[in-house]
Amino acid sequence: MDVIVIMCIGVLAGKFLLPRNLNRWNQILQVVCTLFLIFSMGVLLGSRENFLEELSTLGIQSVIFFLLPSVGSVLLVYPLTRRFLENKKTGKGRK
Repeated sequence: MDVIVIMCIGVLAGKFLLPRNLNRWNQILQVVCTLFLIFSMGVLLGSRENFLEELSTLGIQSVIFFLLPSVGSVLLVYPLTRRFLENKKTGKGRK
């Protein structure tokens, strides 16, 4: 619940407090922070002594939990993005 509240506060701050001319810098900051988070998680996992053994014991269930949502997201988002971005580029859209 805390994560959702913090995310909502961030959305409101971005909507009402962040000037539009800073959107590009905000995007760059988001990418840098995401890369740092992924790197930190990799360092944490890599520092575990039995990581490779633990990884092999996770089994096919973990792969399925990763693969199905990822593939489902791509299959859902890609056509929607193409549809709405093409409408935005051509100026055609639903009113």
